[in-house]
Amino acid sequence: MFWPSAVTGRADAADPRQVALGTQVYRENCASCHGANLEGQPNWTTRKPDGRFPAPPHDESGHTWHHPDEVLFGLTKSGLKPPLAPAGYQSDMPAFGTVLTDEQIWAVLAFIKSRWPEKIRARQSSLNDRAAK
Repeated sequence: MFWPSAVTGRADAADPRQVALGTQVYRENCASCHGANLEGQPNWTTRKPDGRFPAPPHDESGHTWHHPDEVLFGLTKSGLKPPLAPAGYQSDMPAFGTVLTDEQIWAVLAFIKSRWPEKIRARQSSLNDRAAK
């Protein structure tokens, strides 16, 4: 359905092909927890009885945009484990590295970013710039 694009190693919200692929992959792999509209699960800042947090929103109301792309990629690919989370941290977020290709992960991030208001996208972009230095 979608022509594969070259692995870019980045999430480009302005790339319609990458966003289209990301839309499909997000719907199939992420929406069940993070919501069809990136809204996350209710009370996502309050621990559940098992001590874990519900899935956060990926829209501008959440904290996804507070992280550079490389961190978001690492969390998606490898899950919440050191060095991206404290040792022993428990999460319902699975690692997708054996399920999705790097290209698909970058595409999901491009889709998520494409849904943010321009102001939020610009702020997150500045985090990417600082992380690259």
